[in-house]
Amino acid sequence: MNYDYQFGNKAYNYYGNFGIESTKYQIMAPEQHQNRQPGFEYLMTPSPIFDNPCYKGSGKLKDKVAIITGADSGLGRAAAIAFVKEGAKVVIPYYDEHVDANETKNYIENLGGECLLLSGDISDKAFCKKIVECTLERFGKIDILVNNAGVQYQADSLEEISDEQFDWTMKVNIYGMFYLTREVLPYLKSGASIINLSSVTTFYGDPQLIDYVTTKGAIVGFTRALARNLALKNIRVNAIAPGFFWTPLQPACWVKEKIPSLGSNAAMARGAMPYELAPTFVFLASDDSSYVTGQVLHNNGGQVMG
Repeated sequence: MNYDYQFGNKAYNYYGNFGIESTKYQIMAPEQHQNRQPGFEYLMTPSPIFDNPCYKGSGKLKDKVAIITGADSGLGRAAAIAFVKEGAKVVIPYYDEHVDANETKNYIENLGGECLLLSGDISDKAFCKKIVECTLERFGKIDILVNNAGVQYQADSLEEISDEQFDWTMKVNIYGMFYLTREVLPYLKSGASIINLSSVTTFYGDPQLIDYVTTKGAIVGFTRALARNLALKNIRVNAIAPGFFWTPLQPACWVKEKIPSLGSNAAMARGAMPYELAPTFVFLASDDSSYVTGQVLHNNGGQVMG
């Protein structure tokens, strides 16, 4: 079967049958794989579209300071660009993807924004403390925390998940979020916002992502409990559960044959580009969501409903 699709000004064509005999769906990308976590955005084909040139900021985050983990690439990069367009200053803690991180910083500065890069491991309490200290030293305050960074590994059975993989997935996806949120909390004031990244996989239970799904389910519980804990302080805590977006997480996780069909089981029969999630980050970070807390927003093209 012949599938044609276009994202932005790039058109792609792919031939294949991926178990969907009668449905024409948009291919996310041709086959590819990266042999490390986290992945590199600059190696991806096609390049993810992280900025919608039609998106014009209106000052919704004017003079706000946002920490966005893992915003060197992927969904975090899209959030950072949108935040800057809305007037925010951004701090980007990332692991070791220096090429991607510097591309993001340069893009932000070309928009006239301010960006602080910090390289390290968020599962390390000392690094989380450093993130907060450097943010306060540079910008003097913290208004928004986006816990976006994470890792994801494909495994066909529970027995295939090594102790080392399970431990690393838990530490990055859960411990890092916990440590950094705890460090940030004393500096958040009324009106602040915390946004955590869960996943659509939590709500249907992907059989090849058992450890990852476990962490993303825990993030939902953490979000709801912390939201109630902080509600009377007017600090809002929400989560986003994205479907399949074209980010480095995908080629770094899946075998190459899986890539073209990612998102095909959504009602919209496609995966998505990072810029399509950016307005959701802005909504939850801004006063537009002043009466929203403890919620999980589902941007998944109809893969999971209800």
